[in-house]
Amino acid sequence: MKKQSTRRHFLELSLLSPSLLLSSMNYGWKKSIDPPLKEQTILERSNLNNPVIIKDVELLRYRDNFICRVRSDQGAEGISVSNNMQMVSLYPIFTERLQPFFVGKDARMLEALLEEVYVYRSNYKLQSLALWVPLATIEFAILDLLGNLSKLPIANLIGDRQRDKIAVYQANNYRGKTATESIELIKQDVYGSNAKALKFKIGGRMSKNADDPPGRTEALIPLIRKTFGDSMTIYADSNGSYDVKEAIRIGRLLEEYKIDFYEEPVPFDWYEETKAVADQLNIPVAGGEQEPSLHQFKWLIQNDGLDIVQPDIFYFGGMIRSYKVAMMANARNKMCVPHISGSGLGYLYMMHFVSILPNAGPFHEFKGFNQEIPFECETSDLNSDGGEIKVPSGPGLGIKIDPDFIAKHVKVN
Repeated sequence: MKKQSTRRHFLELSLLSPSLLLSSMNYGWKKSIDPPLKEQTILERSNLNNPVIIKDVELLRYRDNFICRVRSDQGAEGISVSNNMQMVSLYPIFTERLQPFFVGKDARMLEALLEEVYVYRSNYKLQSLALWVPLATIEFAILDLLGNLSKLPIANLIGDRQRDKIAVYQANNYRGKTATESIELIKQDVYGSNAKALKFKIGGRMSKNADDPPGRTEALIPLIRKTFGDSMTIYADSNGSYDVKEAIRIGRLLEEYKIDFYEEPVPFDWYEETKAVADQLNIPVAGGEQEPSLHQFKWLIQNDGLDIVQPDIFYFGGMIRSYKVAMMANARNKMCVPHISGSGLGYLYMMHFVSILPNAGPFHEFKGFNQEIPFECETSDLNSDGGEIKVPSGPGLGIKIDPDFIAKHVKVN
């Protein structure tokens, strides 16, 4: 069944070229992803025979750092470190809308609890980063609890280990600087991490075709390929800078210089326009960092709006929801290259998540190690060796955060 065009929709599409208009209006659902992967149960519970009743869910704060601590009625414990850049604004949602729901529940039923808390107190009305970051923080702590009890890494509660090392790409953001200035800074980042891949910013970020500064993008695209050569994998991220026409024009330039994927060519919630761009380009179109909806991801995957899916495991509400996106993509032979938030221990959660993906991309986002959170890891030195980092293999998150550091935090009420 074709989607009916509203007058506004038709006027927007009429701004496209005739060929784009025809392709953009063809939005009937393709054959449904089968089985319905977004509804499948995936959490591994075979090593957890007895109920794990959650006694406490605490949010702890030290300056702008937030830790979630979950305890069972038998004294078992799980800890997560939140996305601190977001939680500093969102902690009331954690304490008022989510925390009370989980107390007294069986942690083994985590997957069902994630569905139930969505409608608890009409939390679905908050669906976005505002709800999902606090919920992911709780999910990660519960996974750490269950991982500690079952002696499994957190990701192995969700899927089978596919790889022990993660190859990284060096991310950066040097908008506002000239192409020449940007290149010098990007070189420092890449050589510091020994990465064999990088991602650079183009456009101006949700900027309605404006560059930052003017002329930077068209100068930087050829310069970055010339600087790093054909052996370097290079990704480009526009952060929704363009309309369809300009996104395609820039995409052609990226293709000319053999850039390896094109992230968010148009604003993230322009689903039809994203597909219109993807339909006209050969370069893979990536996206999903800002996407809050499992159902919308399903649409983008089934209708080839995206070639590469990029759920952010914090912004999208955790590993379980993100894994379902990855499995839907896998059913369509599409890669998953998750976006990762740069604060807290985001890179560790990313590594665990990628370790279980059968359709993981060749390189994954890396923004440097967090030096502010002291911890020990017995199973990995967490150093970039030739652009690869070993995934921790111990129980839970696989690290031990310094108890003295945790003790500096106070409970948020």
